[in-house]
Amino acid sequence: MQKDAKKILKITLVSVLFVFILIFGFFNSRDLLFGVKIKNVSITDGMKVTNNVVKITGVAKHAVKLSLNGREISIDQQGNFDETIALALGYNVVSIRAQDKFGHVDEKNYQLIY
Repeated sequence: MQKDAKKILKITLVSVLFVFILIFGFFNSRDLLFGVKIKNVSITDGMKVTNNVVKITGVAKHAVKLSLNGREISIDQQGNFDETIALALGYNVVSIRAQDKFGHVDEKNYQLIY
């Protein structure tokens, strides 16, 4: 009877350890599994601006390549970007595209009126 209790205890401990490892692995890799995300962009869609020069900032977590209107821009280690663009008179479209090392892409388009 004591051998059965030890065997059940061992199986339970191994099972709990296995579940813990699975949960730990998922939470540490969830950002890579779900890809790149563009967040906290300083402009909004449909925004009206009074100056033709606009500073655009934001965060593209896990991005290795980031482009603004088709032109590649630099990002720091945390994924922060900071770029200034000039707008034409009237309706403008600003496109931000981020790609991670696995090929996941996130693209945001903003319409601005100057």
